[in-house]
Amino acid sequence: MIKLTGIADEAGAALNVQIKAHQQLGWDSIEARVVEFNGVKGNLHEIPEDVFEKVCEELEANKMAVSGFGSLIGNWAKKITDDFSITEAEISRAIPRMQKLGAKLIRVMSYAVCKNEDGSDAAEQYEAERFHRMREINKRFNDAGLTMVHENCMNWGGMSVDHVQRINEEVPGMKWVFDTGNPVFIPDRKNPGHRQDAWDMYQAIKPNMVHVHVKDGRWIPEKNDAEYTYPGEGDGQTQRIIADLVQTGYNGYISIEPHVAVVFHGAGAADEMDPETKAREQFNSYIKYGQMLEAMLKAEGATLA
Repeated sequence: MIKLTGIADEAGAALNVQIKAHQQLGWDSIEARVVEFNGVKGNLHEIPEDVFEKVCEELEANKMAVSGFGSLIGNWAKKITDDFSITEAEISRAIPRMQKLGAKLIRVMSYAVCKNEDGSDAAEQYEAERFHRMREINKRFNDAGLTMVHENCMNWGGMSVDHVQRINEEVPGMKWVFDTGNPVFIPDRKNPGHRQDAWDMYQAIKPNMVHVHVKDGRWIPEKNDAEYTYPGEGDGQTQRIIADLVQTGYNGYISIEPHVAVVFHGAGAADEMDPETKAREQFNSYIKYGQMLEAMLKAEGATLA
């Protein structure tokens, strides 16, 4: 059975806005990444303990569960050459908070791709160190009864289908979250000069996939950037993937990450708007995105929890 959730900070940073959006959609959980409460803003595993306690109280009062953590661990902003103690501290902060909230999944990555000064991929990618760290991160969460999921994003493990297969071999038992839209803007190191194929990446990840993110978009060569769209309107092959998830009996969360009005790590479509208009556009586009995905799933005959 499929259950819908969403990376809630894309509806708005404030916790009350995130809760309101999911209540309006009729969903009973959020995938937590950045949260703002009482003027304090940060990733859920990084905000001060007193603020975290208040966040927990607010979620409980509104009967809103947390489906998973969108962590900072090994993400596109973290270098493999950074001291591992940074990651270890993030893990130590995340585990008790996940346990308190009953969240079972935590999204991680395998650190940023090492680059040359001209922006090209460096020859040295410190692969042995990446594998060592990912095995340790995976073990730490597994030992705590939690599931680490690696995302096919802007990190070593998301560079190509070959990289997916390699990290699977080196980190036995590692699970994945597949993001439908990421291949649209990530260069395919297996096929230089081209972007990745979403279906091929999905097929590579599917055997170890336990979570799904839905975004969609098109690569715009003139802008050297992606343009994000509503689900099914871009090149992420979202419709095809959703149909396959339903037909093959996928049993888990599908989480929306629209990027339509805001992009977590870059410029969003609403960045030229004044703050009030932007906030309204964020919220409304998030609701529309969730409704469109739900309609797409129901059209494929999905049973939703």
